[in-house]
Amino acid sequence: MIYLIKFIYSFVLPPGLFVVLLLLLVLWLWKRQRKPAVALLAITLLFYLSATQLVSHALIGSLEKRYPQPSEVQGDVIVVLGGGATSSTPDIDGEGNLSGAAANRLLVAVRLHRSTGLPILFSGGQVFSDTGNEANIAKRQLLGLGVPEEAILVENRSLNTEQNAVNTAELLKEKGYDSPVLVTSAFHMPRSVLEFKQAGVKVQPYPADYWTNGRFAFYPGRLAPNAESVQITGLALKEYLGLLAARIL
Repeated sequence: MIYLIKFIYSFVLPPGLFVVLLLLLVLWLWKRQRKPAVALLAITLLFYLSATQLVSHALIGSLEKRYPQPSEVQGDVIVVLGGGATSSTPDIDGEGNLSGAAANRLLVAVRLHRSTGLPILFSGGQVFSDTGNEANIAKRQLLGLGVPEEAILVENRSLNTEQNAVNTAELLKEKGYDSPVLVTSAFHMPRSVLEFKQAGVKVQPYPADYWTNGRFAFYPGRLAPNAESVQITGLALKEYLGLLAARIL
Protein backbone atom coordinates (compact mmCIF):
# COMPACT_ATOMS: atom_id res chain seq x y z
CA MET A 1 0.00 0.00 0.00
CA ILE A 2 2.81 2.42 0.85
CA TYR A 3 4.29 2.05 -2.66
CA LEU A 4 0.90 2.77 -4.26
CA ILE A 5 0.58 5.90 -2.14
CA LYS A 6 4.07 7.01 -3.18
CA PHE A 7 3.20 6.44 -6.85
CA ILE A 8 0.00 8.48 -6.63
CA TYR A 9 1.73 11.17 -4.59
CA SER A 10 4.31 11.63 -7.36
CA PHE A 11 1.56 13.18 -9.52
CA VAL A 12 0.61 15.72 -6.86
CA LEU A 13 3.91 17.65 -6.92
CA PRO A 14 6.05 18.78 -9.87
CA PRO A 15 7.00 17.39 -12.29
CA GLY A 16 4.14 14.88 -12.01
CA LEU A 17 1.63 17.68 -11.48
CA PHE A 18 2.71 19.27 -14.77
CA VAL A 19 2.20 15.95 -16.55
CA VAL A 20 -1.37 15.78 -15.23
CA LEU A 21 -2.09 19.39 -16.23
CA LEU A 22 -0.69 18.81 -19.72
CA LEU A 23 -2.82 15.70 -20.16
CA LEU A 24 -5.92 17.65 -19.13
CA LEU A 25 -5.01 20.26 -21.74
CA VAL A 26 -4.64 17.49 -24.33
CA LEU A 27 -8.16 16.24 -23.51
CA TRP A 28 -9.54 19.76 -23.79
CA LEU A 29 -7.88 20.25 -27.20
CA TRP A 30 -8.76 16.83 -28.55
CA LYS A 31 -12.31 17.69 -29.68
CA ARG A 32 -11.33 21.15 -30.93
CA GLN A 33 -7.98 20.84 -32.71
CA ARG A 34 -6.81 17.27 -33.19
CA LYS A 35 -3.35 17.96 -34.64
CA PRO A 36 -2.20 20.34 -31.86
CA ALA A 37 -3.61 17.86 -29.33
CA VAL A 38 -1.55 15.02 -30.80
CA ALA A 39 1.59 17.19 -30.84
CA LEU A 40 1.03 18.22 -27.23
CA LEU A 41 0.42 14.60 -26.25
CA ALA A 42 3.76 13.58 -27.79
CA ILE A 43 5.56 16.39 -25.93
CA THR A 44 3.82 15.41 -22.67
CA LEU A 45 4.83 11.76 -23.02
CA LEU A 46 8.42 12.77 -23.78
CA PHE A 47 8.48 15.01 -20.73
CA TYR A 48 6.93 12.30 -18.56
CA LEU A 49 9.43 9.66 -19.67
CA SER A 50 12.37 12.01 -19.07
CA ALA A 51 11.11 12.48 -15.51
CA THR A 52 11.04 8.77 -14.68
CA GLN A 53 13.82 6.77 -13.09
CA LEU A 54 13.45 4.08 -15.74
CA VAL A 55 14.59 6.43 -18.52
CA SER A 56 16.96 8.69 -16.57
CA HIS A 57 18.90 5.78 -15.09
CA ALA A 58 19.12 4.09 -18.48
CA LEU A 59 20.62 7.24 -19.99
CA ILE A 60 23.15 7.94 -17.26
CA GLY A 61 23.86 4.25 -16.62
CA SER A 62 25.16 3.80 -20.15
CA LEU A 63 27.79 6.44 -19.36
CA GLU A 64 28.65 5.03 -15.94
CA LYS A 65 29.34 1.56 -17.31
CA ARG A 66 31.95 2.62 -19.88
CA TYR A 67 34.83 2.61 -17.39
CA PRO A 68 34.76 0.01 -14.60
CA GLN A 69 36.52 0.88 -11.38
CA PRO A 70 40.01 -0.73 -11.47
CA SER A 71 41.03 -3.25 -8.82
CA GLU A 72 44.56 -1.85 -8.69
CA VAL A 73 45.76 1.73 -8.92
CA GLN A 74 48.73 2.35 -11.18
CA GLY A 75 49.90 5.94 -11.24
CA ASP A 76 51.99 8.63 -9.60
CA VAL A 77 49.33 11.24 -8.74
CA ILE A 78 45.58 11.32 -8.08
CA VAL A 79 43.78 13.96 -10.16
CA VAL A 80 40.33 14.99 -8.92
CA LEU A 81 37.96 17.11 -10.99
CA GLY A 82 35.69 19.63 -9.31
CA GLY A 83 31.94 19.58 -9.66
CA GLY A 84 30.60 22.67 -7.95
CA ALA A 85 31.01 24.51 -4.68
CA THR A 86 29.20 27.01 -2.48
CA SER A 87 30.76 30.13 -1.02
CA SER A 88 30.17 31.70 2.40
CA THR A 89 28.52 28.55 3.72
CA PRO A 90 29.62 27.30 7.16
CA ASP A 91 32.12 24.47 7.41
CA ILE A 92 33.96 22.99 10.37
CA ASP A 93 37.18 24.89 9.72
CA GLY A 94 36.15 27.79 7.53
CA GLU A 95 33.64 28.83 4.88
CA GLY A 96 32.66 27.20 1.61
CA ASN A 97 31.74 23.62 0.76
CA LEU A 98 32.07 21.32 -2.22
CA SER A 99 28.80 20.20 -3.78
CA GLY A 100 27.59 16.61 -3.53
CA ALA A 101 29.33 15.30 -6.65
CA ALA A 102 32.61 17.08 -5.90
CA ALA A 103 32.51 15.98 -2.26
CA ASN A 104 32.00 12.35 -3.29
CA ARG A 105 34.97 12.58 -5.66
CA LEU A 106 37.11 14.12 -2.92
CA LEU A 107 36.17 11.36 -0.48
CA VAL A 108 37.29 8.67 -2.95
CA ALA A 109 40.54 10.55 -3.58
CA VAL A 110 41.32 10.71 0.15
CA ARG A 111 40.74 6.98 0.53
CA LEU A 112 43.00 6.31 -2.47
CA HIS A 113 45.65 8.57 -1.00
CA ARG A 114 45.57 6.66 2.28
CA SER A 115 45.89 3.31 0.53
CA THR A 116 48.55 4.34 -1.99
CA GLY A 117 50.34 7.36 -0.54
CA LEU A 118 49.94 9.21 -3.85
CA PRO A 119 49.58 13.01 -3.82
CA ILE A 120 46.26 14.60 -4.74
CA LEU A 121 45.84 17.24 -7.44
CA PHE A 122 42.44 18.94 -7.34
CA SER A 123 41.32 20.85 -10.42
CA GLY A 124 38.52 23.41 -10.43
CA GLY A 125 38.07 27.16 -10.17
CA GLN A 126 35.29 29.59 -9.33
CA VAL A 127 32.72 29.08 -12.07
CA PHE A 128 30.24 31.82 -11.10
CA SER A 129 30.57 35.02 -9.10
CA ASP A 130 28.50 33.64 -6.22
CA THR A 131 30.07 30.16 -6.04
CA GLY A 132 33.19 29.04 -4.23
CA ASN A 133 36.62 28.35 -5.67
CA GLU A 134 36.54 24.56 -5.80
CA ALA A 135 40.25 23.80 -5.56
CA ASN A 136 40.85 26.24 -2.70
CA ILE A 137 37.95 24.79 -0.73
CA ALA A 138 39.12 21.27 -1.52
CA LYS A 139 42.61 22.04 -0.18
CA ARG A 140 41.20 23.27 3.13
CA GLN A 141 39.00 20.20 3.44
CA LEU A 142 41.84 17.85 2.50
CA LEU A 143 43.98 19.37 5.23
CA GLY A 144 41.08 18.93 7.63
CA LEU A 145 40.87 15.26 6.65
CA GLY A 146 44.51 14.74 7.55
CA VAL A 147 46.15 14.88 4.12
CA PRO A 148 49.56 16.58 4.53
CA GLU A 149 50.01 19.88 2.72
CA GLU A 150 53.00 18.59 0.75
CA ALA A 151 50.72 15.92 -0.76
CA ILE A 152 48.19 18.48 -2.07
CA LEU A 153 48.34 20.29 -5.41
CA VAL A 154 45.68 22.72 -6.61
CA GLU A 155 44.70 23.95 -10.05
CA ASN A 156 42.18 26.68 -9.25
CA ARG A 157 41.56 28.38 -12.63
CA SER A 158 39.49 25.90 -14.65
CA LEU A 159 35.86 26.64 -15.44
CA ASN A 160 34.93 23.51 -17.43
CA THR A 161 36.19 20.02 -18.23
CA GLU A 162 38.26 21.12 -21.21
CA GLN A 163 40.10 23.65 -19.05
CA ASN A 164 40.49 21.00 -16.31
CA ALA A 165 42.37 18.85 -18.79
CA VAL A 166 44.52 21.59 -20.35
CA ASN A 167 45.47 23.32 -17.09
CA THR A 168 46.07 20.04 -15.27
CA ALA A 169 48.28 18.82 -18.11
CA GLU A 170 50.47 21.91 -17.68
CA LEU A 171 50.73 21.41 -13.92
CA LEU A 172 51.51 17.70 -14.27
CA LYS A 173 54.33 18.49 -16.69
CA GLU A 174 55.66 21.20 -14.38
CA LYS A 175 55.70 18.84 -11.38
CA GLY A 176 57.05 15.85 -13.30
CA TYR A 177 54.03 13.55 -13.08
CA ASP A 178 53.14 11.41 -16.10
CA SER A 179 50.77 8.68 -14.85
CA PRO A 180 47.70 10.37 -13.36
CA VAL A 181 44.82 8.43 -11.81
CA LEU A 182 41.70 10.38 -12.75
CA VAL A 183 38.87 10.59 -10.22
CA THR A 184 35.54 12.05 -11.28
CA SER A 185 31.88 11.03 -11.34
CA ALA A 186 31.27 7.84 -13.31
CA PHE A 187 28.87 9.56 -15.72
CA HIS A 188 31.45 12.30 -16.30
CA MET A 189 34.36 9.93 -16.91
CA PRO A 190 33.92 9.30 -20.69
CA ARG A 191 34.06 13.01 -21.52
CA SER A 192 36.88 13.62 -19.05
CA VAL A 193 39.05 10.82 -20.50
CA LEU A 194 38.50 12.23 -23.99
CA GLU A 195 39.38 15.79 -22.93
CA PHE A 196 42.56 14.64 -21.19
CA LYS A 197 43.52 12.56 -24.22
CA GLN A 198 43.12 15.61 -26.45
CA ALA A 199 45.28 17.55 -23.97
CA GLY A 200 48.02 14.93 -24.41
CA VAL A 201 47.51 13.11 -21.11
CA LYS A 202 46.76 9.40 -20.74
CA VAL A 203 44.92 8.70 -17.50
CA GLN A 204 43.84 5.68 -15.50
CA PRO A 205 40.12 6.20 -14.96
CA TYR A 206 38.87 5.71 -11.40
CA PRO A 207 35.13 6.51 -11.49
CA ALA A 208 33.24 7.56 -8.37
CA ASP A 209 29.89 9.14 -7.41
CA TYR A 210 27.51 6.65 -9.06
CA TRP A 211 23.84 7.42 -9.67
CA THR A 212 22.70 3.92 -10.68
CA ASN A 213 22.78 0.57 -8.90
CA GLY A 214 24.93 -2.25 -10.18
CA ARG A 215 21.94 -4.55 -10.54
CA PHE A 216 18.74 -3.54 -12.33
CA ALA A 217 15.35 -4.25 -10.78
CA PHE A 218 11.99 -3.11 -12.10
CA TYR A 219 9.21 -1.87 -9.83
CA PRO A 220 6.31 0.57 -10.39
CA GLY A 221 8.20 3.37 -8.65
CA ARG A 222 10.55 3.53 -11.64
CA LEU A 223 7.61 4.90 -13.65
CA ALA A 224 6.76 7.62 -11.12
CA PRO A 225 7.84 11.10 -12.25
CA ASN A 226 10.16 12.93 -9.87
CA ALA A 227 12.46 15.96 -9.83
CA GLU A 228 15.62 13.91 -9.27
CA SER A 229 15.05 11.97 -12.49
CA VAL A 230 14.65 15.24 -14.40
CA GLN A 231 18.03 16.30 -13.00
CA ILE A 232 19.66 12.98 -13.92
CA THR A 233 18.25 13.10 -17.45
CA GLY A 234 19.64 16.60 -17.82
CA LEU A 235 23.07 15.50 -16.56
CA ALA A 236 23.16 12.59 -18.99
CA LEU A 237 22.11 14.67 -22.00
CA LYS A 238 24.68 17.31 -21.08
CA GLU A 239 27.41 14.64 -21.13
CA TYR A 240 26.29 13.25 -24.49
CA LEU A 241 26.31 16.75 -25.97
CA GLY A 242 29.69 17.43 -24.38
CA LEU A 243 31.13 14.25 -25.88
CA LEU A 244 29.81 15.24 -29.30
CA ALA A 245 31.22 18.74 -29.01
CA ALA A 246 34.62 17.44 -27.85
CA ARG A 247 34.84 15.17 -30.88
CA ILE A 248 33.86 17.68 -33.56
CA LEU A 249 35.28 20.96 -32.25
